[in-house]
Amino acid sequence: MVKKRLLFIVFFAFIILITTFAHADISGKVVGVADGDTITVLENQTQYKIRIFGVDCPEKSQDFGTQAKQFTSDLVFGKTVQVIPEEADRYGRTVGTVMVDGKCLNEEIVKAGFAWVYHQYCKKPICDQWNRYEEAAKNAKIGLWSHPNPTPPWEFRHGAKASSKTENISTTTNAAIAYHGNVKSMIFHAPGCKAFNCKNCTVVFHSRAEAIGTGYKPCGMCKP
Repeated sequence: MVKKRLLFIVFFAFIILITTFAHADISGKVVGVADGDTITVLENQTQYKIRIFGVDCPEKSQDFGTQAKQFTSDLVFGKTVQVIPEEADRYGRTVGTVMVDGKCLNEEIVKAGFAWVYHQYCKKPICDQWNRYEEAAKNAKIGLWSHPNPTPPWEFRHGAKASSKTENISTTTNAAIAYHGNVKSMIFHAPGCKAFNCKNCTVVFHSRAEAIGTGYKPCGMCKP
């Protein structure tokens, strides 16, 4: 019985130890700024990729993406910061609150109008205050709010993914279409045409433009 209790105590202490280390603050020098809400901190020769908690800055290819990155860089690059971790995201980055020179970087970005409060993930009580900072920046029309209708980055990312999928489908579809050219008549046919697999249809074109550019004419029946 005593042995079981001892094992339980050791196990419990081990869990506490792991939890403590998993959420230990990171204190180090900022050696990289990827964008407005992602920085790299160097602590004891180890680099940590930090995703700033609760805010979402414009992507680099969006309006104000460059300005948001510059704002964050001006505040923290080369300085020692303290990161209070919240969790690790799916990319392996540490998500946390960043303190620099006695200020909260998360708040400063929102105040300056270079980020939205990320409502999907920002559920802590402090987020209510950040929402007020966002509203104030919006009313003052500063930063990205100087634009009449800024696009939230999560919508921008969703649109980019949808566009990429459409392009991939289009490319795949076009690549799948092959035209057969008749080497004697110099006429090319589309798939499904009666003459598509004719005896002399031995030339393959991967696009209509390629066939016409080679001197072939479209079939009058299938009209490729």
